[in-house]
Amino acid sequence: MTSSRATLRRLVRARDVLHASVQRGATLDELAAASGLSRGFLARSFARTFGAPPHQYLVQLRLEHAKRALARGASVTETCLEVGFESLGSFSASFHRRVGVSPRAWQRQARGLVQGLGVPALYIPACFLARYVGHV
Repeated sequence: MTSSRATLRRLVRARDVLHASVQRGATLDELAAASGLSRGFLARSFARTFGAPPHQYLVQLRLEHAKRALARGASVTETCLEVGFESLGSFSASFHRRVGVSPRAWQRQARGLVQGLGVPALYIPACFLARYVGHV
């Protein structure tokens, strides 16, 4: 196995830890320990490989989980806590900055679409909602 292949396996391990700990949020130290890479090397390589540094990747994961919860009908406050944000203000600001609308506005759009289709929102992929709702 080449060095770059071994590094990729370690980076995927770190990414898997992030996916497994969305609500709690793994620290950079935990990711480094799980992957066997130094913190600095992990942060740089993770960003090059996955398009964002570990913390930004985690925020994006949380927002994807939030979209699914909101589409299911969870309240904004429930969703905020469920996906690991510590304050409603930081959740709403992050959501609006990345998605383009507030969590409540996104929920109204998504729920309107889902109810019109007669399909439980839980089963609708985010890519479909992005195309047909617009702000996913």
